[in-house]
Amino acid sequence: MTLEQKLNGGTQYRDFLLEPQDDMVVEGYATTFNEPYLLWRDGNYEVWEKVDPNAFATTDLSDVVMQYNHEGRVFARNSNGTLTLRTDEHGLHVTALLGGTEIGRQLYEEIKGGYTNKMSFGFTVEEDKREIVEEGDNVRVMRTILNIGKLYDVSAVSIPANDGTAISARSYGVECINEVAEEFRKRNERKAQIERIKALTEVKYGSEIG
Repeated sequence: MTLEQKLNGGTQYRDFLLEPQDDMVVEGYATTFNEPYLLWRDGNYEVWEKVDPNAFATTDLSDVVMQYNHEGRVFARNSNGTLTLRTDEHGLHVTALLGGTEIGRQLYEEIKGGYTNKMSFGFTVEEDKREIVEEGDNVRVMRTILNIGKLYDVSAVSIPANDGTAISARSYGVECINEVAEEFRKRNERKAQIERIKALTEVKYGSEIG
């Protein structure tokens, strides 16, 4: 499955920090809970996102792999014990043992040297909620992810963020902004219709009184 096919199928990607430990182990948080981050900005519109602490309560974690930029070789896998995933009060914590393969050891050295220091995760959303905040001409959409359906992978990613992260964020951000713009258009149409009805009513009653 290509990256574009994954995106079209609803898989989304986000970036978080990845840090080296001893014994060829790297760890970090695939996501944090209740910490909003800017997902997309377009003019006066902003889309922010945060993950609910219960978002992983029913997530399918049956076969999660660690890759590089969401493709290619597998560096660790939870089914063989080289990848560990757990939730705590901060978020979804990831620990990966990279010493099992030569390319894994090479990746560890890249992470240790600071050449690669971010992690992204591929997932699908089963349920979310959106709140709209208007501040003058500026509109902010806050998306809260309530239920992550499937976690596909956690990946070490290059800097700047890989194309998958950029494309998925843009895709969702544009979708949100288009929905908000359509809602505002309908709202303005309703307001204009009410004003027309008021104007007609005033004319009618004014002519009868006169």
